[in-house]
Amino acid sequence: MFTGYGTRAKASDEVDFFLPIAVHYPVGRPIGATSQGETLPKPQLFTPLKIKGTHFQNRLGVSPMCTYSAPSEGDSVGFATKFHEIHYGSFALRGAGLIIVEATAVRPEGRLSPEDLGIWSDEHARSLKPIVDFAHSQGTKIGIQLGHGGRKASGLPIPLHVSKGARKGEDQGWDTVGPSPISYDEEQFPAPHELSVDEIKEIVLSFKDAAKRAYDIAHFDFVEIHGAHGYLISEFLSGLSNTRTDAYGGLLENRARILLEIVDAVKDDEHPLFVRISASDLTDETKAWTLEQAGELALLLEDHGIDVLDVSDGGNYNKARRRPQGPASQAPLAKAIRDKLHSRGTQTPILVASVGGFHSGVVAEEKLQDKSADIILSGREFLINPGAAIRFGQDLGVKISSAWPYEWSYEYPALTQDQVTPVPEAQV
Repeated sequence: MFTGYGTRAKASDEVDFFLPIAVHYPVGRPIGATSQGETLPKPQLFTPLKIKGTHFQNRLGVSPMCTYSAPSEGDSVGFATKFHEIHYGSFALRGAGLIIVEATAVRPEGRLSPEDLGIWSDEHARSLKPIVDFAHSQGTKIGIQLGHGGRKASGLPIPLHVSKGARKGEDQGWDTVGPSPISYDEEQFPAPHELSVDEIKEIVLSFKDAAKRAYDIAHFDFVEIHGAHGYLISEFLSGLSNTRTDAYGGLLENRARILLEIVDAVKDDEHPLFVRISASDLTDETKAWTLEQAGELALLLEDHGIDVLDVSDGGNYNKARRRPQGPASQAPLAKAIRDKLHSRGTQTPILVASVGGFHSGVVAEEKLQDKSADIILSGREFLINPGAAIRFGQDLGVKISSAWPYEWSYEYPALTQDQVTPVPEAQV
């Protein structure tokens, strides 16, 4: 826990080892101009945010990214390890306003790969608690993405293969489930078992139980429901993967039913609730999920009381167009949905987060200023540089508070071009 200010290194009381905390301000708070120049108006990216009773130091977050690093066999399948503590701790020390832990399965068969994290038991939640404790030691807010892989579960880790199922009995794979018995890719993934209504109800309950563990045992600050990228909830939303004729198929309200039931089961009055969706299936196929439908879903989700809609794209159709590339490439999708929410006239519309192509503070700030989004999430930039929040602040002329050992990053001004000594070419 952040305990105050002072002039000496102070230790956190959240962990059982000496861990210095930020001395002057909580990690992630803007504390003035960089040595580059004069004090500037505070960028919106580094303004605080309050959702329900939770205070975030800034609006730049670490997007959930699978690391495929949990044990896949033995008694600790799906448990978080020291690796995860180090991985997420590196972001917590350096100024991220929020961190979302990677897709974590609410049931064993819901893991995206055999090496994915799980939270289907109290023991799994206890393995995640050290990650939360470390983040809280710096005053950093941290949430967890709860998910079920559906027909794309039991996949090989992406570093090994971009999109291929893990074979049952050979690659530690298992039988998968989905809204309809339609394979994601007949050459790489088997057709899933079609869920019965009773089985759907069990999955909804699994999300509820997982959220309770996340709060009561691991002490996460918020949860995000994973409804994107072609995993179970996303499969229900799209007509390409959902051909049901019962209460969970057909009209949009029916295809969205499982997600809305999960939202109703998980939400409470204390914790912010995030939901991630794909804005489209990235195809012109007749039954595909579209941006227009995503906008209608956003209104339904607002009616059901979510707090943040995290807008991504694609993942449900193996022949889809490639996602747009470049700076803030998916921001237009977030803006379209945000505009639809605000056109409704609600006094306090839900917040919208944008992800994809945020590699500088300037681009992130632009997308907040033009009202494309209220929160910016970055993934690969944090993988490349865990101090991306500090770097984004420097892009905008703002110094961001970080943990004591990293305050050194501001001690020396960056060299101007005429101060750089050229490196001689290597002599062969």
